[in-house]
Amino acid sequence: MIRIIYRTLLSLIILLLIIMVYLSTIGIKTDKFNSKIISQIKQLEPNIKLSLNDVGFTLDPFNFGVNLKTIGTDLIYRNKIIGIETIKSKISIKSILQNKFSLTEISISTKSLIIKDLIAFIRLFNNDPKFFIAEKIIKKGYLVADLKLEFDDSGNIKEIFKLNGLVKDGKIDLFKKHVLNKIDFNFEIDQELLKFNEIKITLDDNNFLIPKLVASKQKNEHIISGKLYTSNTIFSKNKINNFVNNDFLDLDIQEISFSSKNDFKFKINKNFKVKNLDIKSDIDLDNLRLKNSLELKKIFPKIKKDLIFKNQKIKLEYKKDDLSIVGSGEALLQNKIDKIDYEIYKKKEEIKFKTKLKILRNPFKIDFINFQKDTNSDLELKFIGKSQIKEKLLFNEISLKEKNKTIFIKNLILSKDNKIDDLGNIKIDYIDNDGLKNNLELKKKNDDFLISGNSFNINNIIDELLDSENDKKLKLFNKNFKIIFDVNKIYLNKDNNINNLKGFLSFNNNEISELNLDSKFSNNKKIKFTIKDNGNEKVTTLYSHKAKPFVDRYKFIKGFEEGDLDFYSTKKNGITNSILKIDNFKIQEIPVLAKLLTLASLQGIADLLTGEGVRFTDFEMKFSNKDKLMTIEELYAIGPAISILLEGYIQSKKLISLRGTLVPATTVNRTISSIPLIGDILVGKKVGEGVFGVSFKIKGPPGNLETTVNPIKTLTPRFITRTLEKIKKN
Repeated sequence: MIRIIYRTLLSLIILLLIIMVYLSTIGIKTDKFNSKIISQIKQLEPNIKLSLNDVGFTLDPFNFGVNLKTIGTDLIYRNKIIGIETIKSKISIKSILQNKFSLTEISISTKSLIIKDLIAFIRLFNNDPKFFIAEKIIKKGYLVADLKLEFDDSGNIKEIFKLNGLVKDGKIDLFKKHVLNKIDFNFEIDQELLKFNEIKITLDDNNFLIPKLVASKQKNEHIISGKLYTSNTIFSKNKINNFVNNDFLDLDIQEISFSSKNDFKFKINKNFKVKNLDIKSDIDLDNLRLKNSLELKKIFPKIKKDLIFKNQKIKLEYKKDDLSIVGSGEALLQNKIDKIDYEIYKKKEEIKFKTKLKILRNPFKIDFINFQKDTNSDLELKFIGKSQIKEKLLFNEISLKEKNKTIFIKNLILSKDNKIDDLGNIKIDYIDNDGLKNNLELKKKNDDFLISGNSFNINNIIDELLDSENDKKLKLFNKNFKIIFDVNKIYLNKDNNINNLKGFLSFNNNEISELNLDSKFSNNKKIKFTIKDNGNEKVTTLYSHKAKPFVDRYKFIKGFEEGDLDFYSTKKNGITNSILKIDNFKIQEIPVLAKLLTLASLQGIADLLTGEGVRFTDFEMKFSNKDKLMTIEELYAIGPAISILLEGYIQSKKLISLRGTLVPATTVNRTISSIPLIGDILVGKKVGEGVFGVSFKIKGPPGNLETTVNPIKTLTPRFITRTLEKIKKN
């Protein structure tokens, strides 16, 4: 009997074990739990309708629960059907017996779903701000996802959840300005972490890859980190303006193409404010085209309207307020490729920079100092310095090197209006475009400067100073200072030089307040230049025993020889009154004078002018300048062959208007000496033949002057008076 009982118990135990194993592994399908599952879901959200097929039932004996699984279920929410591939849930047997909420866990695997519908569904259970943001910016896309939720005894969803899946053909509209298309990626999301892998995005026909993007929650903020790869990315000017205003960069970018590898990290708070941005980038800049807004034609003669930077290798790092950019590559500023290296470091409001431009087969010149690069040599231009944003700019070093040519500037400080605040040192050593040696140094001495050296060519500097339109360009300084000169040799031009230049120049309120320079020509003839400004009136004087170096600057005068020059000028209330005197000189060619002589039928003198030259014993011009208008009150020249008296005005580059009297010198002498016979050539053999001289007018724009000549029988009293004055002096 006992055996029967044992066997029966053993059989029951084995049968129960078999049933439990079967229920725990294979399970059964039934619709008995459908109503229970639906009622549990209804407790979570009354608006959800669940269409269930047969439910697979398996036992979980260790957790005293039941596992349920159904396939091909539809979740209906507000008339939207969400296709569910499978639903897995866990029910507590203990809760069922106690008639409590028995659903402890639910896992949902979806079919291919519309993303916006799924996000709206998720927000029913977890109204986290990130899901609200996602619902607003996501416009389309499909995903397959697995969602796992856990519940407490009261039926509330725990903070613990998991969501992972795959997104295809997504579209995101960022603030109605930037549209991201063709978005593909896979993701893993839980209560603490958002992880996205292999994100592929198309923006403005450019493809981007984000191999990894992680967002982790930290209190009320999210930390975002990841990688971003771009390849053959191209943006035109219009597309760039959609992202950032060119005014912000102070660059007029026309086009950019590049590839890059980027690591980034930042925080974003609940108000969507980004902070602690950290970026590290390796950039291959294939092409960057900028509109040239710089007036550099005088330095780069072949400079283009667009500046192009090609094949640049750039390392960029940004962290909080610190930015560093280190790069090198090719620069197409003119007709041929040059090389450029650069380092830029920004720390808060301070920017440090180091730039080196290597000019290969392109031209480079500085006309002001007659410097020009050799065509077949390389020139290196370097800038090292720093600046405070919207404040002063300090160049620790500016250097120019080409073979044996060097220009070095140290500690140049520019104010925000690009005027010079201070300067430490300048050294130049080169042979210029005229083949002349320039060896000079400027040193700071207390608050003043000393210029010393062996030689310097000031030919082009004189031209610039004589051009009245350059007055504004000379206003470069923000402080008063004095320059002391001690230079062995100064070249006035290629053929004329002076020795032992000594003296000083004082600047006050950006104007020359006092200047006193003395030097000598090679034959010990003197040259002296002075300026004195007492506040109300500026007096300028120039005396040179050789007038030729100064007269030769006027290209329309050819063959000027001999003569000395005396210039005196006063400037008051914006008006400059000047007197220029030149004595005992000879001119071989003046086109306007030659035309006058020809029109006046004085061919003999005209031939002399273009042959041996016409000599003048006295030349004096009184004139005034105001703005761009020169008024010639009187220009008088007398010589053995001819005398001239004229007046008029010259409006710079617009109009010339002159009138006067031209008289052969023989007529003048005989008239003043009261000799009745004028001579066969000028007067003729009969009374009334010939003339004393001619009157003339010259008028029109430069380069298109009209000249008219009329004979005169008698000379004007003014002409006779001026001639008598000159004769008496001689």
